[in-house]
Amino acid sequence: MKPWENNIRKIKPYTPGEQPGVKDIVKLNTNENPFPPAPGVMKALKGMDPDSLRRYPDPSIRLLTAELARFYKLEEDMVFAGVGSDDVLAMAFLAFFNSDKPILFPDISYSFYPVWCDLFHIPYETPPLDENFKINRKDYYKENGGVVIANPNAPTGICEDLSFIEDILSHNKDCIVIIDEAYIDFSGKDSAVGLIHKYDNLIVVQTFSKARSMAGMRIGYAMGNPVLIKALNDVKYSINSYTMNSTAIIAGVEAVRDAEYCRNAIEKIIKERARSEEQFKQLGFTFTESGSNFLFVTHRTLPASEIFNALRENNIYVRYFNAPRIDNYLRVSIGKPEDMDKLFAFLKEYIESRNA
Repeated sequence: MKPWENNIRKIKPYTPGEQPGVKDIVKLNTNENPFPPAPGVMKALKGMDPDSLRRYPDPSIRLLTAELARFYKLEEDMVFAGVGSDDVLAMAFLAFFNSDKPILFPDISYSFYPVWCDLFHIPYETPPLDENFKINRKDYYKENGGVVIANPNAPTGICEDLSFIEDILSHNKDCIVIIDEAYIDFSGKDSAVGLIHKYDNLIVVQTFSKARSMAGMRIGYAMGNPVLIKALNDVKYSINSYTMNSTAIIAGVEAVRDAEYCRNAIEKIIKERARSEEQFKQLGFTFTESGSNFLFVTHRTLPASEIFNALRENNIYVRYFNAPRIDNYLRVSIGKPEDMDKLFAFLKEYIESRNA
């Protein structure tokens, strides 16, 4: 090893979902919305003046944060925007978890959380989910340096009621609590945004990548009291003042404005999720109760890794996590009905051939 190699930070990075560079595939591995963004998004992009791209974007991202504040009935200084919820969450970890006490999040959750902890030297503990992949709220009653709860959780899809989230908050008033709501729109349950005025230590993080069909634009946002939002902005301006490009800002505003289009797309996905649950049952799968745009499934006889490889060889992509406790599960995004039909047709034939 060369001397300078000793100064390279060693870290095990997050593994993103595969983005195949081929056509004619069934892509159900990264929880993307199968429907296009709202019509106003495309209209705004086509109407952009190319000359505007030679200028830096507004560092405050005020057009978008003001629109989000209006939508959620918050003050403008209660909203922060960034380049996807990953960017927002990373800045939140940097801004809020500056203690010798460990932060807490479940052992099975979004796998970026431990990566940020290792990168930023944040101590952490991961209380185990129970045998049904549910959070034991009492695990979060002890002293800690912060709490992070994905609700609905990933990759399980399980969503807790707002009363459960408030119970966690009521036992953690002396630290920052982050509720990561990337999938909340598909749950049919209330967002924790309604608790922001009651709990000044609460940060709620959401994204445009799921319900608003804009994963390719990379827009995420956080909502909380103005002191917390200022802390996020202070971190942002210490890293990169111009975190969001002009195109994303303009497109994001239109996506927020067309709430009806977004609701219609969500309803279609929830309806297809229910149909998919029945199809999986008929094929011998079981799954957790999902409040998201995906299902977390396991087969009663066939290993998940085997099914995953067979699907991939036939250009059907789902997500497999080779990790303790969940290595016999597949996470399947809900696509359009025709995509799900292709998935189930293949699974039916494959399972029948394996059982013959």
